[in-house]
Amino acid sequence: MSEPDPTVETSALLASAGALVRELIEEGISEFPRLPDLETAAPDRPAPPTPRPSSDQPIVRTVQAVETIPWADAGRPTLDEVRSHLGDCQRCDLCQGRQSIVFGDGNPEADLMFIGEGPGEQEDLRGLPFVGRAGELLTQMIEKGLEIPRSEVYICNIVKCRPPRNRNPLPPEVSACRPFLDGQIRAVAPKVIVTLGKPAASLLLDREVAITRLRGTWQEYQGIPLMPTLHPAYVLRQYTLENRRAVWQDLQAAIERTRA
Repeated sequence: MSEPDPTVETSALLASAGALVRELIEEGISEFPRLPDLETAAPDRPAPPTPRPSSDQPIVRTVQAVETIPWADAGRPTLDEVRSHLGDCQRCDLCQGRQSIVFGDGNPEADLMFIGEGPGEQEDLRGLPFVGRAGELLTQMIEKGLEIPRSEVYICNIVKCRPPRNRNPLPPEVSACRPFLDGQIRAVAPKVIVTLGKPAASLLLDREVAITRLRGTWQEYQGIPLMPTLHPAYVLRQYTLENRRAVWQDLQAAIERTRA
């Protein structure tokens, strides 16, 4: 068997890296959060072994309390009940930098529910979802495109506090907020969910998605039809006729599904 050609292997690696970079750019990802530095033991000073308890020393195990979510198993809560249970949330580190908890906004019995990823600066200041530049575009899509008042739909995010520098929410932050998002969905019981951007679609579909490829195709979440589409912030960054037309088609399909 002949030895592999290093030139061919290098070309293949470069092609793969280029494809990954193009996909990240397509998804609007421009930076990643810095991971904390890991402490490493010096070669001549290995880390000490973990002491083992003596036979007469009791082993103490810390058990983390599991929060009871009233609507986890059955029943349909009200939005007020979900918001009350959320309280002055301190369940993840996002609470340290927030001005407001941005719970949700709109008709508590809406047929159409929009779910984004997290509050931005204006949302954090005002305590309402989608009120910045991306929110203005979403409002235009709803009121001018679908010809219904924004107040007739329900809008929320997968996390209720603003991530630093508007980065994507981290898994622990999403996990902390997940019961309250599920509570909102159960309370509103919409006929159709529209996810805005990759994080919201990935969470509800329980898999990583490429939103530019998945958008416009019907999915399902807990028996509710789900339409993934582009986030308004992405549309503002890539303000092309193609992107605007794609979102328009997705929203038209969603509103028509609610009327079926």
